[in-house]
Amino acid sequence: MPKVSVDASTCVGCGLCEQACPEVFEIQGDGIAHVKSGSCAEHNLGEVAEQCPVNSIKVS
Repeated sequence: MPKVSVDASTCVGCGLCEQACPEVFEIQGDGIAHVKSGSCAEHNLGEVAEQCPVNSIKVS
């Protein structure tokens, strides 16, 4: 299973990751994305990470 993380110091909370894969990402009250789950059967998390405009999402 890939390890997914969001760098809170660079996340701008645009919400693209949450829109692309709400099973894994959630914009919380602090205005930044948080990882809810490390896997998603429907989406390629590497592609979701590439959509991040500030490269805050890492998949390893």
